[in-house]
Amino acid sequence: IEEDDSISVTKIIKENKVGLFLVTTVLSYFQSKIGEEVDVAPGSEMVGAIEAAEDLGIPLALIDRNINTTLERALNRMSFIDKIKFLIGLLTTDTDDEEIDIEELKNPDKLDDLLEMFKDEAPGIYEVLVHERDAYLAGSLLRIPEDKVVAVVGAGHQPGINRYLDNPETIPPLEELNKIIDKKGIPWTKIILALIPILFVVIFFLAFLNGINITYNIYQFIGISMLMGFLGSILSGSKIQSAIVGGLVAPLTIIHPLLAAGWFSGLTEAKYRKVRQRDIKNLAHFDGFRDLWNNNIFRVLLVVIGTNLAVSIATLVILPSQVFIPLFMQIFGG
Repeated sequence: IEEDDSISVTKIIKENKVGLFLVTTVLSYFQSKIGEEVDVAPGSEMVGAIEAAEDLGIPLALIDRNINTTLERALNRMSFIDKIKFLIGLLTTDTDDEEIDIEELKNPDKLDDLLEMFKDEAPGIYEVLVHERDAYLAGSLLRIPEDKVVAVVGAGHQPGINRYLDNPETIPPLEELNKIIDKKGIPWTKIILALIPILFVVIFFLAFLNGINITYNIYQFIGISMLMGFLGSILSGSKIQSAIVGGLVAPLTIIHPLLAAGWFSGLTEAKYRKVRQRDIKNLAHFDGFRDLWNNNIFRVLLVVIGTNLAVSIATLVILPSQVFIPLFMQIFGG
């Protein structure tokens, strides 16, 4: 792929992969920063292994799971609070203030301590990023028909892979490890988001049945929704056209739980900002906010997030306090 080839940011938005893309980008950024600190390019060991295999004419097998599958499974294991803690932890980590000693990290005891700390802090993510990948890597190795295989893996995975190779019957089917798992437990967030628009419609309907003139309230609902959709988009740095679209669709997206105003403003923004491969590359190597602000894909995704955030504030705070609670009080004589 040429660096200047256009990429489909619309696919990221339409498939609701904005969060996954941002997490991948943040992780790539920190991988790049750590690589700079220790003077080792990310993935250089894999590149070295591939080059050595090609030079020697040895067949090559890529045995790891697709990174998107791994991250989606990890994100689905996390609660909303866990995701916030994870994001804050990433954003507040400063690799510049810490000296990283690669040789020390190779020490098995040190590595075990780090893995145990990771397991205690985020057991769900640890399960997906470490245990599942250990099993997947071991299972992939066993599927290779050759008698002699040289595997190049991260040091943190070596003990787990060895355990699975010694006990192959404990390896889950790789097809199961490739599935995108649903979140465990009751999806309260989805339930609440689905109930809110139903509640709004019920309150309007009850007010109408009780002979209350709801014309002004409907105008309030539409006006506040449109204003917040417009402001969320424009304050995120969007084109005026994107902000208008975000405002126009906001009332509909509040009533329809499967739609989001940010999708529409973001898709409109993507038409005016030509996102290229270099935007993806540069996103993992930014040096400050100015670099981000000049990055087209960041600007498009910022519009998506900003619009959705503003409309969510309208849905959860402004509309209930200004429209629906007063109307509810009228219905029941409060």
